[in-house]
Amino acid sequence: MATAFDTAANKQPDRQENSAPAVAVEDLHKSFGLQKVLNGITLTISRGETMAVLGRSGTGKSVLLRIIIGLAKPDSGSVRILGQETTSLNIDQLGEIRKKMGFLFQHAALYDSLTIAENVAFPLEHHRREMSKSERNDRVAQLLNEVGLNGHSNKMPSDISGGMQKRAGLARALALEPEILLLDEPTAGLDPISSGEIDELVLKLQREHHMASIVVTHDLHSAKTIANRLALLDKGNVVMEGTFAELQQSDIPFVMEFLKQS
Repeated sequence: MATAFDTAANKQPDRQENSAPAVAVEDLHKSFGLQKVLNGITLTISRGETMAVLGRSGTGKSVLLRIIIGLAKPDSGSVRILGQETTSLNIDQLGEIRKKMGFLFQHAALYDSLTIAENVAFPLEHHRREMSKSERNDRVAQLLNEVGLNGHSNKMPSDISGGMQKRAGLARALALEPEILLLDEPTAGLDPISSGEIDELVLKLQREHHMASIVVTHDLHSAKTIANRLALLDKGNVVMEGTFAELQQSDIPFVMEFLKQS
């Protein structure tokens, strides 16, 4: 079993010959009023690969993630998901693309009025209506077991720890068997032990599901543990991307300062 010290940077991602990347963003621009948040971002994430997006607060990391999943629109630029351009899709077309993506929000974003099992079942009830109640219950039980929450299905989100809420959020994100997993600050607010457990869980899910993943994080230790490549953002620009070892060898002042302070 992998530990939090097994770095994904040394693994070779599963690649499919002659296939479109899982995610490709090109020359993305986004402003809110006079504030320019993304200033021409270009990144490509291969199938089976995990990329960590790092940077200081306010550098556009979470905005980038929201644009990729279609919760926000860029001012200009291209987003291709599994080869399909998404920026011009209508809401129904975008909904079909979203079924191929799982999203873990920064604070898990569980529904307070639903049990853990009901939270995980929510996507299945809305997008897998052909499933019987028995099949849905079996799928929920499987997912909760996969993230180590068997025995907690009937608890409310307020009754479990922050780390367990993140696990429940991951189970819900996996419900529709996505090809792409997007994680927004998966270890934020957690103690070091819980953070390590989430890292181990993400590594386990990567091995078992072979998904492409994009992880937005402030946690450099987590990033180098779970990611094949890292992209460092500053002021809406990609300062550098590469493996953790490549970032360590960089002589770019911002990269050196970021690694020293993280």
